[in-house]
Amino acid sequence: MTNKKIITVFGATGAQGGGLVSAILNDKQSAYSVRAVTRDVHSEKAKALEQMGAEVVEADINDIKSIEQVLKGAYGAYFVTFFWEHFSAEKEYQQIKNFIEVAKMSDLQHIIWSTLEDTRNWVPLDDDRMPTLQDHYKVPHFDSKGAADKLFVEAGLPVTFLRTSFYWDNFIHFGMGPQKGEDGNYYIAFPMDDKTLAGMAAEDIGKCAYGIFKKGDALIGKTIGIVGEKLTGTDMAAKLSKALGVNVIYNAVSPETYRGFGFPGADDLGNMFQFKRDFNDDFNGARDEALSLELNPEMQNFDQWLSKYGSRIPID
Repeated sequence: MTNKKIITVFGATGAQGGGLVSAILNDKQSAYSVRAVTRDVHSEKAKALEQMGAEVVEADINDIKSIEQVLKGAYGAYFVTFFWEHFSAEKEYQQIKNFIEVAKMSDLQHIIWSTLEDTRNWVPLDDDRMPTLQDHYKVPHFDSKGAADKLFVEAGLPVTFLRTSFYWDNFIHFGMGPQKGEDGNYYIAFPMDDKTLAGMAAEDIGKCAYGIFKKGDALIGKTIGIVGEKLTGTDMAAKLSKALGVNVIYNAVSPETYRGFGFPGADDLGNMFQFKRDFNDDFNGARDEALSLELNPEMQNFDQWLSKYGSRIPID
């Protein structure tokens, strides 16, 4: 173990970081060891990681000093933020700046930064095709990440930019699963018209990240887009119907309707889906199925994910 290179994994008890921790620890021939970062080392998830063989440490990404402590002696780091905890693009941007400030003082040889597009490069703030949110953003949880990409470059850091796709796990955890209508059918609603939605299993993100670390210097400075499968809403509804044993219908609502659903973040997600719809070729073109499978040979398609997790999708 002492000869292994340490990878510090932020968000280690979350979907992305947890997948990376598992990928490294499940590979008995791995050249890496894991330093799993969590805000509470006494949580059940943190204890489980420790039992798997991770070094579990506590840090707060709002606190530069604590980031500094967990990066000491590390070869690599996986940086990820969680917008949905606070819904503030400004706060997320500051957290990313904290990562960069500490990384500049570290000896990190490889950073993976989990990022997304800055949609303002396609839809400027004065473009009224979609509303401006939080005064400065079109899709806040995208734009704050994408805007920070250049800061990594300007700092001269050895970074790979990892662009993820829609989590199919949102059907389980984020309230996007089929909803029963008055007619007895079930409905999924996205403002995507007949365009395809790039999606993947959340657990596969970490496996892809591990594949990037294993490739070493070859992917430093590159932007890698990962995806399990690209499907229309109608495709997903048909596959959900088969897996769940109920009739699921795709409801192609308008972005305006979606933004008005009223749940926290509905406006952000309405804009996000509209961006993915209106710039479908650009978004999907940046996410490569073949490369994703090369990085993670266990990459799941939607049917495979449903066979494994479909029973967890809540239906009335």
